[in-house]
Amino acid sequence: MRLLALSGSLRARSSNGAVLRSALAFWDGPTATADIGALPHFNPDLDGEDATPTAPVAALRAQVATADALLVVSPEYAHGVPGVLKNALDWLVSSGECVSKPVAVITASPFPTGGDHANAQLREILRMMSGEVIQAACREIPAIGPKIDPITERVTDEATLSELRAALSHLAADTGTAASGPESEPAATSEPAPTPAAAPTPIAAPASTAAAPRPSARP
Repeated sequence: MRLLALSGSLRARSSNGAVLRSALAFWDGPTATADIGALPHFNPDLDGEDATPTAPVAALRAQVATADALLVVSPEYAHGVPGVLKNALDWLVSSGECVSKPVAVITASPFPTGGDHANAQLREILRMMSGEVIQAACREIPAIGPKIDPITERVTDEATLSELRAALSHLAADTGTAASGPESEPAATSEPAPTPAAAPTPIAAPASTAAAPRPSARP
């Protein structure tokens, strides 16, 4: 299963970047991180049916489309979602790549709140985009600063690592369930198929009963 991560921070030594890299280590499968820094400002005039998306927009949409699940890791700016991340999500609203896609949202903050405002906003945005936000895979990490090794730029706090492991485990479980869903449906639809065929009983009914369905079936 392929996991695509989106970071809400472009800062080279971002603490949320460290959280993202640490979380990806718990995913059993291929992972990638989207480059959202090169995206143009969202403009509806450039997103119409006949519009040709720019290369960065097309690349982001292709990455999201081919991913089995999404991981969004972000700081909180002024009690909200960072503009660069909201801009990336805006480019995905109308194109539909997020529809039914399992998503985990993790926010990390130097403050005790753990970025709860941004976390709630991101979950609401993604739900409005018809993404499948996995509540059990969402986390708010408070006081992130001392929990990261500045040399390796990875999370070293054991309790936080345990939370990240649990979050990715929930995301993987729900992603696996979603992936198996479409495969089980054909089997279910192929089972009922014989049922209508096995309905010669109404056909064998009296002429008045058999005649009734025919006119209603023609329209």
